[in-house]
Amino acid sequence: MNWADVGAALFGGVADYGEILALVWNSVIAGAVLGLVGGLIGVFVMQRDMAFAVHGISELSFAGAAAALLIGVDVVTGSIVGSLIAAGLIGVLGARARDRNSIIGVLMPFGLGLGILFLSLYNGRSANRFSLLTGQIVSVQTGQLGWLIALSAVALLALLLIWRPLRFDSLDPQSAAARGVPTTAVSLVFMLLLGLVVAVAVHIIGALLVMALLVTPAAAAMRVASGPVAVPVLAAAFGFVSAVGGILLAVAGTLPVSPYITTISFVIYLACRIIGARRGRVTRTA
Repeated sequence: MNWADVGAALFGGVADYGEILALVWNSVIAGAVLGLVGGLIGVFVMQRDMAFAVHGISELSFAGAAAALLIGVDVVTGSIVGSLIAAGLIGVLGARARDRNSIIGVLMPFGLGLGILFLSLYNGRSANRFSLLTGQIVSVQTGQLGWLIALSAVALLALLLIWRPLRFDSLDPQSAAARGVPTTAVSLVFMLLLGLVVAVAVHIIGALLVMALLVTPAAAAMRVASGPVAVPVLAAAFGFVSAVGGILLAVAGTLPVSPYITTISFVIYLACRIIGARRGRVTRTA
């Protein structure tokens, strides 16, 4: 590969940018919704120290999507089923952090192995198989867009309804239990909501890289803010910029969308980390 090939991969579609953008507009909308919802739910993922769980759920979501692809049913449905099964198992069996990490460690290779098995048996287009792992800019069809938006809306509404008890349980679970908060039920509901959001993320960025939208934006926001409003707002904004910005950049070339989204997300995190470190030094000096 020479520099001309690299340039074609990055900017080969600039001449037809408008036409290509019109073809992938569904992905832009889905990415915007996912960025907002993923950023918000990512705040609780970070507060509950469950970044590892996101990856575990994504592996079974990938297996469900691969199974759906193999038998010829809607991939979104298969992804949702896989995500909810994983989220339910982690929520029920992993009440304690030590148990949760063990369950996730067991589920991850199992889900990835199943997914690889189903994809190896699939005789259709290789691009469909590749997109489940790393995302594909044209993966969101018109019929799927409504489902993805509806799932995101349900997850967002349910998250807002349990926001206060979930935040209390995330920051101080012992005190929350002592004050009568149903911590077990709250944790299980949160895991199921996380499963729905992961199922949506698999179709935008792929099963291997979902943490770029469900963990990194929230981690970046927590580096530069600490308020109960500022952190979720910043996390949602960072998620939106990463998802939409990545898709808009990917339209100009022929590369998958995931490298763009992950790079933007990482750059935002790196900038926030630098800003947070400088603020810390200024505070200590003062």
